[in-house]
Amino acid sequence: MIKPARFTSLIAAPLALCASALAASPQAPAAKGKPAAVHSGEKAPDHAGGPVHWTYSGATGPDSWGDLADGFRQCKTGHMQSPIDLGASDIQGQINVRTAYRPGTMSVLNNGHTIQVNFPEGSILSSGIARYKLVQAHFHTPSEETIYGVPYPMVAHFVHTDYAGNLAVLGVLFEEGAHNPELDKIIKAAPRSEAAARLVDGVTLDPARLLPSDLAVWRYDGSLTTPPCSEGVRWHVAMQPVAASAAQIAAIHAIIGDNARPIQPRHGRLLVGGTSGQ
Repeated sequence: MIKPARFTSLIAAPLALCASALAASPQAPAAKGKPAAVHSGEKAPDHAGGPVHWTYSGATGPDSWGDLADGFRQCKTGHMQSPIDLGASDIQGQINVRTAYRPGTMSVLNNGHTIQVNFPEGSILSSGIARYKLVQAHFHTPSEETIYGVPYPMVAHFVHTDYAGNLAVLGVLFEEGAHNPELDKIIKAAPRSEAAARLVDGVTLDPARLLPSDLAVWRYDGSLTTPPCSEGVRWHVAMQPVAASAAQIAAIHAIIGDNARPIQPRHGRLLVGGTSGQ
């Protein structure tokens, strides 16, 4: 059984201050009835077309997201919301999750809620017979997912889309341990305040090096974890964590602060856990 890493000194790390500029980021083509946003932390428009301000605390925090705009209603009325606790699977079995990620250029942005890395075409996630293109990855400190009620100090969400706009997320939990050279590339390039995406010259990022060696996962159907909280997202969270140094985790937390949505009710959803199909 996996033992979640302790969330030690991160709470004391300083929170990042967000600038006022809105960072642009790519969106996947949206099929009718499918989630339109492909990244966590998007500033979604209200009924008048302007940006709706939301946060992770206070009057505009998670408890109020569903009341901030008509488009955010699923944040409080949805029955397939994310994140959830992953401690006890309903059934066990082989889950055929495979990645074919390729090294490539790195584009990094700070959208005011998280650090996000955009990837070029060519990296693929396969889940059963479905295939999804890797679009971006972003971070939460602490992890949004919990294991038997306990969070990890950080999680990366790798966001994918298929040709019809359906979304699949692969969550990778980070525990304190050895220095992570690939993660260091992101930390060094990440804007310390809100800023649009920029290509990092001379740096090649290999997303495969940010994954665990074993892709046994928990799988369930959920939602985006930020407004508009759109449902219909296929979630996969790797059971094996990846190591990063305490200094690296603290460096990311210093930029993005505490940006984890609280655990959401299961509402009878099936949580599948099992061995990797790789």
